[in-house]
Amino acid sequence: MGVTTNIPPHNLGEVVDGTIALVRNPEITIQQLLKHVQGPDFPTAGFINGREGIIQAYTTGRGSIRMRARALIERNARSDRESIIITEIPYQVNKANLIEKISDLVRDKKITGIADLRDESDRDGIRIVVDLRKDEVAGIVLNQLFKHTQMESTFGIIMLAIDNGQPRIFNLKELLQRFVDFRKEVVTKRTVFELAKASERAHILEGLIKALENIDRVIAVIKASKNPEEAATALMAKFGLTEVQAKAILDMRLQRLTNLEQRKIIEEYEGLIKLINRLKTILASQRLLLNVIKEELVAVRDTYGDERRTEIVEATPEIKVEDLIAEEDMVVTITHTGYIKRNPISLYRSQHRGGKGKVGIQMKEEDFVEDLFIASTHDYILFFTDAGKIHWMKVHELPQAGRLTRGKAIVNLLNLSSQEKVTTILSLKDFAPGKFITFMTKRGVIKKSALEAYSNPRVGGIIAINLDEGDELISTKLTNGEQHLFIGTKLGKAIHFPETQIRELSRTARGIKGVRISKEDEVVGMEVVSPHTQILTVTANGYGKRSQASEYRIQNRGGSGIFTVKRTQKTGDVVSIKTVADEDELMLISDQGKIIRLRAVDIPVQGRSTQGVRLITIEEGERVVAVARLAEKE
Repeated sequence: MGVTTNIPPHNLGEVVDGTIALVRNPEITIQQLLKHVQGPDFPTAGFINGREGIIQAYTTGRGSIRMRARALIERNARSDRESIIITEIPYQVNKANLIEKISDLVRDKKITGIADLRDESDRDGIRIVVDLRKDEVAGIVLNQLFKHTQMESTFGIIMLAIDNGQPRIFNLKELLQRFVDFRKEVVTKRTVFELAKASERAHILEGLIKALENIDRVIAVIKASKNPEEAATALMAKFGLTEVQAKAILDMRLQRLTNLEQRKIIEEYEGLIKLINRLKTILASQRLLLNVIKEELVAVRDTYGDERRTEIVEATPEIKVEDLIAEEDMVVTITHTGYIKRNPISLYRSQHRGGKGKVGIQMKEEDFVEDLFIASTHDYILFFTDAGKIHWMKVHELPQAGRLTRGKAIVNLLNLSSQEKVTTILSLKDFAPGKFITFMTKRGVIKKSALEAYSNPRVGGIIAINLDEGDELISTKLTNGEQHLFIGTKLGKAIHFPETQIRELSRTARGIKGVRISKEDEVVGMEVVSPHTQILTVTANGYGKRSQASEYRIQNRGGSGIFTVKRTQKTGDVVSIKTVADEDELMLISDQGKIIRLRAVDIPVQGRSTQGVRLITIEEGERVVAVARLAEKE
C-alpha cells in the first residue's frame, strides 16, 4: 500500500518560535501555536488566500490552501496602455510552462485582451510582462489569468510521517512534539557520548598528573625496565595506575615535563572535571535538557532565519480589482443590438441648449443607441432581462472603448440564454438592507422586493420578476419603502402615488397594477419624486420641459393618470421622464448616436399642458431615444 506526504515549506524562524513555545508550555493549544507558526512560507513567495485551509491542516493534518501569483498593474504614459507585471508565482509552478499556457490562451482566443507577452526575468527575480490591448480593463484580464492558468493553484497539505515504523497523520502540535522528543533523544545521546569521552580523557590526565608528581621515581622505573611492557607493568604496580594510564605515561613526550606543559595538563583536567559535572547535571535534569534544546534552536534561528516571503491574505478569496482601479464617473452606453461600453464622463464637453451635440458612437444602419446612464467604476450594474432574470457586474468590468466604437456585445459579458435580452439596467453601490428594488413593466405592472434578495445571483442569473407574455421590464428603481413614485407613458400621461400603496413581494412574484393604460400606450419611465421635485419630460423629436411634481395630484395606484405634456406631431411621443434639479447636467442621445450634454437650468419650467422647447437639433428621421442625469458626487 502506498502512502503520500505533502508537507509544505515553512519559515524557519516561525517554526523555531512555535517549537520553543511548545517546550515552555507543553499544554499549549494549536490555536496558540498559530500565533507563532502563521502558515506555509514558500520560497517563490506569492500569496496564500485565507487561513481556513491552514487552520484545517494544522488541526487535522490535512487541508488545502489556495496560492496566487503577485501581479502589479502598470500604465504606460506614452501609449496609454496598461501592463500586468507578474513578479512572484505559486510554489512548484514552472515559469516557462506558465508563459506557454498564457500564449496558448491568447492563440485560442480564450483571453482576448493581451497584446504582447515578455519574460524580463533576471538574476534579481521573476518579471513576466503582459501588455494589454488599448482600452482593456487590466482587472478583468488578471482575473482571467487567475482562472485559466497556474497563477492561482492549490496546495494539498498532508502532514504524514513515519512514527515507530508506521505511517501516521499528525497535527501541528503533534508534529512539533515529535521533533522535541527527537531532539531530546539526540541531545541525550550526544551528552552521554560527550560525557564518556570527557571521562576517558580525564582518566588519562589523572595518570599523567600522578606521574608528574613522582617524575623522578617514574623515570627510574622506566630506566630499570627491559621493555615497554615490563615498564607498564611496573608503573601499574608501584603507582596504582591503570593500563591506559601507564601506556599514556610511556607515550608522553619529554617536552611535557616543562613547567608550562605541566600547567596545561592541570588546567585541561580541571576544565574536563567541570564539563563532566555539567553533562551529568544535564542528564539528571529534564529542565536543563530542554534548555539546551531551546538554546540550540535559538542559535539556528538567529543564524539562518529570514523574513516571511509568502503573504497570507486574511479571508480574501480573491484580490479586489477595485483596489487597482481609480474611482471615477463613467458614461455607460448600450445599443439596441446589445453592445455596451463605458467612457470617462470628461470625454463629453458641456454645451448650450439647442446645440448640435457631439457624435458619441458610430453606428451601423440597423443599430442605434437605446440607453445610457452614469455610474462610478466601483458601482454594481444589475442587468434585468426580458426573461425576468437578473445578472450583475461591476462598472470597471465593462469594456472601455473609443468614443466612436460600439463596445462589446453584452451576450459576451453575461451568461445569457440564446433568446434572452437585457431590457433594463440599474446601478448601485451596495446591497444595503432596508432598501427595495421597485420594478415597472411596459404594460403598467409594478413590483417591490427587498434589495438583499438580489445580492447573490448565480452564473446563469436568477429570477427577478415573473412577466406576462408580451410584457417587458422597462424601469427599476432603488426605494426605501416611504417614497412617492411617478410613472409616465408614451402618449403623455402620468400618475403620482405613494410607494406605501405597493406591498413587498417575493423575488419571483409577478407584481400588481401600477397604472391603467390603453392598448396603444405603454410606460416609458418611472421616477422616485418628492414635493419639490422637478419632472423633465423629453419627446422623440427633441422637445422637452421641466414641470413641478406638485402640479401632479397624488392618486391611487392603478388609475389612468393625467396628462403631463401637450403631445403633437411636432413633438412626437414621450420617450423619457426624469427627475432633475437646477444644478443637474443632462445627456440626450439620438438613435443615430448623437449626444448632447446640457444643464437642467437652461430648460424652462412650464406647466403640464405645454409642449416644451427644443433641446437638441436632430435630422429628419432621427429621434431621441434616451436621457440620463449626470451622477451626483457623494
